[in-house]
Amino acid sequence: MVGPFIFFDHFGPMQFIAGQGMDIKPHPHIGLATVSYLFDGSITHRDSEGHIQQIMPGAMNLMTAGRGIAHSERTPDANRARPHSLVGLQSWIALPEGREEIDPSFQHFSAHDLPLVEDSGISARVIAGSSFGRQSPVGTVSEWFYAEVNLLAGSSAPLDADHEERAIYIVEGEVEIAGDRFEGPRLVVFRPGDAMQIKAITKSRMMFLGGTALEGPRYIWWNFVSSSRERIEQAKEDWRQARFGEVPDESEIIPLPEKSY
Repeated sequence: MVGPFIFFDHFGPMQFIAGQGMDIKPHPHIGLATVSYLFDGSITHRDSEGHIQQIMPGAMNLMTAGRGIAHSERTPDANRARPHSLVGLQSWIALPEGREEIDPSFQHFSAHDLPLVEDSGISARVIAGSSFGRQSPVGTVSEWFYAEVNLLAGSSAPLDADHEERAIYIVEGEVEIAGDRFEGPRLVVFRPGDAMQIKAITKSRMMFLGGTALEGPRYIWWNFVSSSRERIEQAKEDWRQARFGEVPDESEIIPLPEKSY
C-alpha cells in the first residue's frame, strides 16, 4: 500500500469496433472508495444508491462503498455506435478503521471543477487532496492526494515531502529521478521525508499519489477490503443473498467467484 491506496489498475488502450464496448456487470464493494479516472473514452457508472453518471476524461469520480454498494461500468450507447478507444485508471482507497462502515456515496467533479496548475512545460490537475499548492474540492475521509501531472521533455515537477507515503505512476514517457531513469508504465515508491524532483526525459504523463498510512493492515478478497476477515466473509454471503440492492437499468450480476487472487 501507498498511504491508503490498496489497488491500482491501468486499463487500455483498448480499441473497440462499432457495436462493441466495455461491459462490467454489477458487482459489490465494501470498505473502500473507488477512483475512476479516464484519459480517453467514456464510461457510464450506475450504482445501487441510484447514481447514474457518465464518466469523461479528466473528471474525478469517487464512489465510497463503506458498508456496501454495487455498481456497473459500461460503455455508453453513443460511444458503442462507432469505433472508439478507452484508456484510464481505477484506484481503490482503503477506508480508515472506524469509517469502514459509513454510508455509501458517490461524488462527481468534472475536469473543469478540479484545480489546474500550469507553468512552463508542466500541467497538473489536482484530483484529490492537496498538491502543487492547490486543494481539490473532493471530500475524503482520510488524508490522501492524487494528481495527474504532464511534463514536456526537459521539464521538472516537485514531489513534496509533506505526505507520509508517496509514489508516482508513470503512465507514459520516461523520467529521471535522482540520477535514475524510469520508463512507463511503472510505479515508483519513495521513502518518507525526501523532497524529489521528477524530470521528463521525453514527454510524460504521470500520476502523483499517496497519503497517511492506515492504522493497521487490510485484507483484500475480490472486490472487498476490510480490517476484518470476518467482515469479508459476511460480504460474500450478502452478495450471494442479494442484500446489496439493485443497480438501475441492470438485470445481470457478476456472481461471487469460487476463489479470488
